[in-house]
Amino acid sequence: MTSPTGPALRLTVYIGENDTWHHKPLYSEIVHRAHAAGLAGASVFRGIEGFGTASRIHTSRLLSLSEDLPVAVVVVDAEERIRAFLPQLDELVGEGLVTLEECEVVRSVGHTPDPDGTDPEGKKSL
Repeated sequence: MTSPTGPALRLTVYIGENDTWHHKPLYSEIVHRAHAAGLAGASVFRGIEGFGTASRIHTSRLLSLSEDLPVAVVVVDAEERIRAFLPQLDELVGEGLVTLEECEVVRSVGHTPDPDGTDPEGKKSL
């Protein structure tokens, strides 16, 4: 796994909450594949309202409940690592939007457990 600083690429995948890959949430499959590819990190953000190419509005408001809210999966890493990951997305994302934006990582600090398996606060790491 890398912890880049400096120029990077932000990959964002916009999909629906109910999109699946082999009966598993698609966003989860993307995160697990990004992890397996050794990318620096991935986060999933659930939207409260949005619409896509079908122009159907999905919302979390009580009077118009939606079962398919928008989801964004965001991954930031070095450009070559992100571009190497794109073919996997081609396989996974049927309907959705994939974007790339140049960005700059100014700070990337991960948690490193002590050699005895505890974190700095003395808690046992998994």
